Amino acid sequence: MAGVAAETEKAKRTAQRVALTGNDAAAEAFRQVDPDIAAVFPITPQTELMHKFSEFVANGKVHTDLVNVESEHSAMSAVVGAQAAGARSITATSAVGFILMLEVVHVASSLRLPCVMAVVNRALNSPLNIHCDHSDTMTARDSGWIQLFSEDAQEVYDNVIQAFRIAEHSDLLIPCMVTLDGFILSHTQETMEMLDDEQVKGFVGEYKPEHYLLKGKEPMLVGPVDLQDWLFEHKRQNIEATKSAPRIIREVGEEFAKLSGRSYDLIEGYRTEDAELVIVVLGSTAGTAKEAADAMRDRGVAAGVVKIRAFRPFPAEEIWNAIPNAKAIGVMDRSVAFGLGAGPVFHELRSYGYELGKSVPVVSWIYGIGGRDIAPEHVEGAFEELKEVASTGRVGVRDRYLNLRD
Repeated sequence: MAGVAAETEKAKRTAQRVALTGNDAAAEAFRQVDPDIAAVFPITPQTELMHKFSEFVANGKVHTDLVNVESEHSAMSAVVGAQAAGARSITATSAVGFILMLEVVHVASSLRLPCVMAVVNRALNSPLNIHCDHSDTMTARDSGWIQLFSEDAQEVYDNVIQAFRIAEHSDLLIPCMVTLDGFILSHTQETMEMLDDEQVKGFVGEYKPEHYLLKGKEPMLVGPVDLQDWLFEHKRQNIEATKSAPRIIREVGEEFAKLSGRSYDLIEGYRTEDAELVIVVLGSTAGTAKEAADAMRDRGVAAGVVKIRAFRPFPAEEIWNAIPNAKAIGVMDRSVAFGLGAGPVFHELRSYGYELGKSVPVVSWIYGIGGRDIAPEHVEGAFEELKEVASTGRVGVRDRYLNLRD
């Protein structure tokens, strides 16, 4: 333990405090990793992220080959081709751009290509909206990618760095997307700590794939036709590989803590050990929910928050194990499971609870669609509703909304 403490103290001394937006934090992390290939295409609110990285390329601060493509579909196609050829590759996108590349998003994971992508969460059309909700990446929750959500600019930076180690782990080889809430994080400047360039390069290491197209003495085929004879078995391999992701995410998080002094796991429990009322949330709203939980504690209510950091693979057991005293749980979704009602995170958590034999009532709230503000008092209102659910044991209203006009 003394050695870990010494390493952490050294990390604190070498850290540089800076003020960055979430977009710039992601771009700086990409710069420090110095990938081989970056395929770029602009879309609000991601555009500034790759603009900043393009500046790094133009100024010679990275050795990356920048590929300007004609669409997001082309961006992911370029990443797949480069990664298959043995190059560490990145891209970034948002919203409808993400939807356009979705065909190739599935290709990347099916081919076990450990590329890294930043996704700046934004509402989907139509009507046109450029502000935040999670509808875009939720469409890819079954795409086979690791999904890391970020609470603030610091976590954006830290998640991007760790994403390379997670995706490229020899037991995994699964692509990883790091998400950040559009405008709320992407364009908001926050004080955070950056590691030294050499620390990041040492932590991530060089990319040395075992199999790749340009390995001269090992001819191989990537992406062949795979019909009813073998596709089923190959998909099973993806399933089995993904099972190792929770362990790898934890291991990388523990190693990163020694380097940075900042610890990461699949989830973060905030005042959950004795919490009777619990809110589960993704992304930047976690900070708002924590403030609301503190306010409820001041009123004598045992409130807590679970922030999901690694949404894929879904950390169901970790969430339920973190809330042993919960009498009612509220899940806040910034997206909707159309045709099923409520939100996708709600359905997944409640389903796993049933499988684990849990009888705690779980309540769904939809919030923040299209960038609608969410304030502590809105979350406090959710906690007040949870008090009623806990006392009666009945969920009552199926579709609940926060800060929705009548």
